[in-house]
Amino acid sequence: MKAAPHSSPRRSAAGRHVLVTGGAGFIGSHLVERLLNDGKSVVVIDDLSTGRRGNLATVRRHPALRVIRSKVSECRELPRLLTRAESVYHLAAAVGVENVVKSPIATIRTNLDETEAVLEAAAPCGVPILITSTSEVYGRSQKSSFSENDDLQIGPPDRGRWSYACSKLMDEFLALAYARERSLPVVIARLFNTVGPRQTGRYGMVLPRFIAAAKRAQPLLVHDNGEQTRCFCYVLDVVEALVRLQHTPAARGEVFNVGSTEEISIRDLASLVIAVLGSPSKVEFVPYDQAYAPGFDDMRRRRPNVDKLESVTGFRPTTMLRRIIELTAGLR
Repeated sequence: MKAAPHSSPRRSAAGRHVLVTGGAGFIGSHLVERLLNDGKSVVVIDDLSTGRRGNLATVRRHPALRVIRSKVSECRELPRLLTRAESVYHLAAAVGVENVVKSPIATIRTNLDETEAVLEAAAPCGVPILITSTSEVYGRSQKSSFSENDDLQIGPPDRGRWSYACSKLMDEFLALAYARERSLPVVIARLFNTVGPRQTGRYGMVLPRFIAAAKRAQPLLVHDNGEQTRCFCYVLDVVEALVRLQHTPAARGEVFNVGSTEEISIRDLASLVIAVLGSPSKVEFVPYDQAYAPGFDDMRRRRPNVDKLESVTGFRPTTMLRRIIELTAGLR
């Protein structure tokens, strides 16, 4: 289902900006830099709960950047900002497996409330909005790679991690409902394990945790047996995909996977980090019950099919994992 582009006389061509929610976060800050380099004026809304002003250090004095510290749902300026926005990138969301496990209520409320607020405020203006979702919505599927029209297999409600998947999936349903009922130009991007500079291991992200441990000659802690596989996508490849999707009319009303297709087990990732950094660190294995909580549920494999992204935008991520590790570790 594609929603037709919608215009509104309330949107002025003068003094327009791009609105980025969560723009002080890991991915958001790289997106903000890209937009400013493209000559855009940018307004960031971020409550700095997981984002940091330091992520925007390279552009903090840029005359075309404004940062508002606020939750999206509590930002009084939101309606006025949207009437003057040429587009919106909605990245504000709960971050990290550890947050999901420890704070499920906040996770659900953050994902649902912030997305509802931005969609409701954007609808009267007809401003194009890109919503970032997650590969977590594919749930327990055992397919060799995931496509956007696959059935989704979410685990039971007594397994806390699935609350994140369900809340992000509801974001997708809500966004597409606004596209259908209110002609809001919406694009949904399902992100698969984005990594790169500025990502913190504080919320359980595996690659920055491994790199930090390797730099300190400490053990790299691998959960379970390490045979679970993931595909890690460089953050600037993700930013390129998001910008292209936002500027491609054929993408409106559609869902797109955004990620690398270079698959690796977590055990092999740990070994590769040690090799790339020339570290004396060793790999140690930690049961899920010890790392998180009894009954923790995980996906054994998570590989995207990105044919749709390439077909519509002409782009697919290409940065190889060894190079990603070098860039993330600041080696060269």
